[in-house]
Amino acid sequence: MTDAVLPLALSQGDPSGIGPDIALQAFAHRAALDLPAFLYIGDPEVLKVRARQLDMSVSIAETDCEGATALFADALPVLPLPTGSDVLAGKPHVANARGTIAAIETAVQLTLSGKTRAVVTNPIAKSVLYEAGFGFPGHTEFLADLAARATGQPFVPVMMLAGPKLRAVPVTIHIPIKDVPGALTEDSIVETCRIVAADLTSRFGLAHPRLAVAGLNPHAGEGGAIGTEDEDLIRPALRRLRDAGIDAFGPLPADTMFHDEARTRYDVAICMYHDQALIPAKALGFDDSVNVTLGLPFIRTSPDHGTAFGLAGTGLAREQSLVAALKMADAMSRFSKDRT
Repeated sequence: MTDAVLPLALSQGDPSGIGPDIALQAFAHRAALDLPAFLYIGDPEVLKVRARQLDMSVSIAETDCEGATALFADALPVLPLPTGSDVLAGKPHVANARGTIAAIETAVQLTLSGKTRAVVTNPIAKSVLYEAGFGFPGHTEFLADLAARATGQPFVPVMMLAGPKLRAVPVTIHIPIKDVPGALTEDSIVETCRIVAADLTSRFGLAHPRLAVAGLNPHAGEGGAIGTEDEDLIRPALRRLRDAGIDAFGPLPADTMFHDEARTRYDVAICMYHDQALIPAKALGFDDSVNVTLGLPFIRTSPDHGTAFGLAGTGLAREQSLVAALKMADAMSRFSKDRT
């Protein structure tokens, strides 16, 4: 099978959340949305039950990677990974955690082995996985560990929220706000920006990406009057990046970085902590932003929302972000292949 017709690998996420719902809804509108073929990795029985709850008529066919693309026109291709326990929409349970993790592992294995083009992950509930002994802060760190184990090389994963109006990257991710100043280093800022610049070039086609770097403190520290991190960490990091030929500028006051005119001046906003990046990203594109992991040896995208247990099985979940994630993974894989 040629790369052009390889499917994308879509992991089920938490089966009690809206992952099954939005996968079914996206597939049902595949022709109108011009969706690339994807292989759903998860429990086919969960999909069948959820389809009945949603009053949807969707053909589901169990298959492997080889048959997925050919089936996609007529049936939702599923690589079966039974959960082994009952799944109730909106009722997460630790017994289902193993299946959630296995679906992610399988999607990564298939993509690294060249059987699928990219990994697209449905949302997980970290609290449920923690009960089962999951030892990672989130999807991003787990994916980096899987890549390292598969290749024997370490990887630094970088989370980017990408929407029609904004790309935003947090340097620190899932840590308490009180720990951010201590976690930030000049090296971590430089490394994050280098990975972002490299992937925007190799996977998004930006020959000379422009990186706008936010300050940590209000007003970017006002020259040290409101905290010294902006002068001591961020400004030296920017000098190193510019010396390396990367167009990175700042530190900029975060409160003036995200209005319409400001966003025309850069291709990506580099932010110092989780909410500094995700609040503007979600405000500007809640339904159509995509979570992209940079710095890995495979392409990974995901909807920019959580499991939404309260919406599972109700018909109220919206598939737009998953559709955007599938289309972005498709575009990234095609551009990356064209460059090889």
